[in-house]
Amino acid sequence: MEILSEFLENELVKLEPVQETDFERLYSVASDPAIWEQHPSPDRYKREVFQKFFDAAIESGSAYLIIDKISGQVIGSTRFYEYDKANKSIAIGYTFLAKKYWGGIYNPSIKKLMLDYIFQWVDKVYFHVGVSNIRSQTAVLRLGARLQEMVMFDHYGEKVEHHLYVLNKEIKDSLIS
Repeated sequence: MEILSEFLENELVKLEPVQETDFERLYSVASDPAIWEQHPSPDRYKREVFQKFFDAAIESGSAYLIIDKISGQVIGSTRFYEYDKANKSIAIGYTFLAKKYWGGIYNPSIKKLMLDYIFQWVDKVYFHVGVSNIRSQTAVLRLGARLQEMVMFDHYGEKVEHHLYVLNKEIKDSLIS
């Protein structure tokens, strides 16, 4: 993706592009079944299932490791995808965090970092969230995103129903700046 930055960081986290050599570092976080219990792929904690996710992250060229700046540990992953230059839009997703980072300041801080960066080029950011993923739905709503519609989203060749949320640049500026 032509607008992807090499590294993004703030006072809490550093986002660095995922490399093929990062599988074990990232899988050590992703192997916790609790992370995936509300996800459309609840068995993603299994090595062979996570391998598909990881391979797609590498192929995307727009996936990041999320690193806790205090500990230096990998605590999850996120990515940009579906960049549409003509419509000035992009999606953020495929995000997961180690359980001890849930419900606090980390996810909003990560998303604010990504949004501040990407809104230099786009006017809209989309979030695809599985219908049973209440944690992620709540987190996206807290960012100021609004439910736009239900869509069928591709999960490795299988179409799965998702909520599609949208966050417009002007709304973001008034909510989380």
